[in-house]
Amino acid sequence: QVQLVESGGGLVQVGGSLRLSCAASGRTNSWYPMAWFRQAPGKEREFVVAINRIGRNTYYADSVKGRSTISRDNAKNTVYLQMNRLKPADTAVYYCAARTRPDYSGSYYYTSGEYDYWGQGTQVTVHS
Repeated sequence: QVQLVESGGGLVQVGGSLRLSCAASGRTNSWYPMAWFRQAPGKEREFVVAINRIGRNTYYADSVKGRSTISRDNAKNTVYLQMNRLKPADTAVYYCAARTRPDYSGSYYYTSGEYDYWGQGTQVTVHS
């Protein structure tokens, strides 16, 4: 079992920044591919960004590319999402996800079905 807890969400003005954190606990003796997804009201959950096990490879959705940076500190079992130049369209609940099934490819994954554990989400609201 792996528990994921997101934090760092909040209310921010257009153009502002936030740093989201996702802390993993439980079966964290391995490093897992991780990702952030988001879900806006009335919309389906969508992929935001993914990072591989060691943090060397990342993949961003076009909607956040150039404005966001994912990183991880495996010593702290934590993944971060720095979001800059926020827009109202970024308003959503942000979820982190971990892929714990055996994986030796060093890849990242960008579909929700590839992940095994999810956090409870943190709300990001961008207002003008």
